[in-house]
Amino acid sequence: MLIIIAVLAAIGIIYVMGASKRASEGATGGSSGCKVTVTADVLNVRAAPDVHSEIVGKFKQNAETGAEPVVQNGFRKLADSKWAATDFLKPVDGATCG
Repeated sequence: MLIIIAVLAAIGIIYVMGASKRASEGATGGSSGCKVTVTADVLNVRAAPDVHSEIVGKFKQNAETGAEPVVQNGFRKLADSKWAATDFLKPVDGATCG
């Protein structure tokens, strides 16, 4: 009985950890019609438009995500408290990124 409970608890922990990882790496914001593709091998998503700001997520090359038309200090806003360097983001064909 204890083994079954331990296995179920482990599955629950793995599921929760996977959900938080998907939230940080998966598609974000972007209700504006702007969608971008990542051109870097790995792109850090930061809490503010500053290279010294906390890293709050990462995208792998060729990942697509929604974004906002807001650009500040060389960073594009992806969602609230999520910014990525514009040098490594390419608007998807037909996207309106401003």
